[in-house]
Amino acid sequence: MHEPRAIVSDEIYDKILWQKSEKLISYPEAIHFMEERKHAIRAESAAELLWFLEHPAVFTAGTSARDEDLINPHGFDTYNAGRGGQWTYHGPGQRVVYLMLDLQRPHGPTPPRDLRAFVQSLEQWIIASLMQLGIKGEVREGRVGVWVIDPPTGREAKIAALGIRISRWVSWHGVSINFNPDLSHFDGIVPCGIREFGVTSIQRFNPDLTMADLDATLLENWPTFFGAQPVFNQPSGGEKVPAGKTVPS
Repeated sequence: MHEPRAIVSDEIYDKILWQKSEKLISYPEAIHFMEERKHAIRAESAAELLWFLEHPAVFTAGTSARDEDLINPHGFDTYNAGRGGQWTYHGPGQRVVYLMLDLQRPHGPTPPRDLRAFVQSLEQWIIASLMQLGIKGEVREGRVGVWVIDPPTGREAKIAALGIRISRWVSWHGVSINFNPDLSHFDGIVPCGIREFGVTSIQRFNPDLTMADLDATLLENWPTFFGAQPVFNQPSGGEKVPAGKTVPS
């Protein structure tokens, strides 16, 4: 595993940084931060960033979301996300990684200005990381995200979702991976518009795994698909992400 290290200011614009919020980040707060960051990346005044976080329970609508797919018996807040896709749930126990990258340049084997290749690399990045945790993930034609066979049911279920937005060739929004969220919360929507399949989580495969295990495998596998090893960004380095609220235990 790669140990995080700080970077000096002279290096900052030549690296992909990563940072993790230990507290829950509200959805509007995250959108505001990503809006500012994508403009800064396009202006070449900030480095690319992978932001690891969790949200409070919320439903977000992509550009293809249908009103009839929102049921919401829990009364969670809902937001229009502006990203691609349909309805998605975010909540505690789900690892969200927001990806603010300049897609005008290549990232390892992922070519520049190729959205299909970018999405495929994201899918394969998640699949490789899950495999390292002993979970076989796959993609399915016509269905976005990563799919597995759910151990308790023996049925196919979704374990990770993708929702990307591109602004002037800078990506924002990103991926969400179900580590151990309350899966009943997904009952409030038709996830990604797909009615016939359920959702599952990493801890249904192995309850001994931790969120830290997932984060470590994601960081370790990133260079295989995107080239540069992400560099840990110290909050004192002027790039601090929102503080958020305490994650419930």
